[in-house]
Amino acid sequence: MSESIAGVAIPDSALAREAGELLRETAPGLLFDHSRRVFLWASLRAREQGVGFDAELLYVAAMFHDLGLTERFGRSDQRFEIDGADEARRFLQAHGVWGPQAERVWRAIALHTTPEVPLHMESEVALLTRGVELDVLGVGYHAVSEQQREAVVAAHPRPDFKNRILGAFTEGLRHRPQTTFGNVKADVLAHCVPGFVRGDFVQAIKDSPWPE
Repeated sequence: MSESIAGVAIPDSALAREAGELLRETAPGLLFDHSRRVFLWASLRAREQGVGFDAELLYVAAMFHDLGLTERFGRSDQRFEIDGADEARRFLQAHGVWGPQAERVWRAIALHTTPEVPLHMESEVALLTRGVELDVLGVGYHAVSEQQREAVVAAHPRPDFKNRILGAFTEGLRHRPQTTFGNVKADVLAHCVPGFVRGDFVQAIKDSPWPE
């Protein structure tokens, strides 16, 4: 019998269970609880908006969306979102999920910190961003009821979450500051890493090799 939180059924397929187990094994409890809340918020936002979605794909996307912040899966040569997206696609393909479904999960994860664009894409892509935005930024906080918020947080608490998630972002990115150019994570390093200098788009244009 599948688990239900705030009226949302947690997918109980072998694929979903393995995705959750992988996250438990490789990430701190902070990221596990955050990722489960992201799925729940996304599902509740879908219900509020009357949007259909594939719960299993959305769950995998939620479980993998911050995997690039972990020691096992974090690389140094690309954005952490792409780390998680790449690993999710490999995971799905290893379980026989190919083509549009795997690519949809890849896009959902790769774009989850890109403002606005994901909201105009497939429902799983848009919903993952809505779930992340609600949990991290409070966007859509009042779109779910107080009772729903209480049920989700009771199942997956968020003690000192604001400071702890900033710490997780910082530790996952401090060794690859160049990957934050042009994205919101540059703000994290600017606040949390002394001496960090964010990339400047105007200066990049002026410094390009074109002779004008």
